[in-house]
Amino acid sequence: MITFQDVTIKYDDFTAVKNLNFEVKDGEFFTFLGPSGCGKTTTLRSLVGLIQPTSGEIYLDDKDITNLPTEKRDIKMVFQSYALFPTMTVYENIAFGLKVKKVEKAMIKQKVADIAKKVDLAAEQLAKKVSELSGGQQQRVAIARALVNQPNILVLDEPLSNLDAKLRVQLRNELKSLQKNFGITTVYVTHDQEEALTLSDRIAVFNKGEIEQIGTPEEIYEQSNSEFVCNFIGENNNITKLVTNHPERFDRLNLEENNAFYSRIEKLKISLFGQTYPLVEDELSFTGKIIDSEYYGIYTKYSIKVEDTVVRAVLKEKLSLGTDQNEKVQVILSQQHILQYK
Repeated sequence: MITFQDVTIKYDDFTAVKNLNFEVKDGEFFTFLGPSGCGKTTTLRSLVGLIQPTSGEIYLDDKDITNLPTEKRDIKMVFQSYALFPTMTVYENIAFGLKVKKVEKAMIKQKVADIAKKVDLAAEQLAKKVSELSGGQQQRVAIARALVNQPNILVLDEPLSNLDAKLRVQLRNELKSLQKNFGITTVYVTHDQEEALTLSDRIAVFNKGEIEQIGTPEEIYEQSNSEFVCNFIGENNNITKLVTNHPERFDRLNLEENNAFYSRIEKLKISLFGQTYPLVEDELSFTGKIIDSEYYGIYTKYSIKVEDTVVRAVLKEKLSLGTDQNEKVQVILSQQHILQYK
């Protein structure tokens, strides 16, 4: 288990991360999520030993590793750029750490072959130079090189960010499958919310050097405990003005002054104006006009003006609209799905 206890990292007068306290469980896929410059990579590098905390301690199980050299931490890192040796073959890249440890040649050959098979690298690719491989193949080599040494912990810093969208999704699935098969504790850094939600057992959301929330993907998304987390994860409608214009209707909310109110776009329901839609106990209906629509194949996203607020909603099937783009619709909000913040 990894434990950060009151960890602060400063560069002169600038505080990169402040008073971090969290644990990563054995075998867990734990993600640091946040925008650029929020401290997530700095935190990762302090775990690996590339950065020394200004104060606080880092523990691996019950051992204080705060001042332990990188090479003695049994942690392997996959960098955003992969940091492979371009003039070496794939085999030589994967075998490098084993050769440094002076493992016997026959054992190195066996270990490299085994790990290459697990990350879906063909035997003929082992003889190629790294520079001859695609980005996805290079990513597999970087992971294989890290895993062949059988580390206790694998850390990855934005490993998919240099790939195209389709390959990112493919390798994201492969990465999660590999992590499950190896059962290795994995710490992952990304700014991509979709990556974090689909890969992680738990997520720590960073903002300006501090952790705003730690939880499962479902907790982070459905129960965002701060306005920053709510806006950073997923797509939202800011319905504050609509709520404050009709306080008598939103009787289940805390209507204190300056509270902000949000609704996830998939939580809204819409139907053509005049069609009957049975409301459940906490649902409210408003009349709006469609001002835009975006077709995504498996769903359509609608922008609707309700009074002086524009909200978005998604439907799996397109509405049968007439020729008038500003067609009236009913927008149904559920009070139990509204997120509110002071």
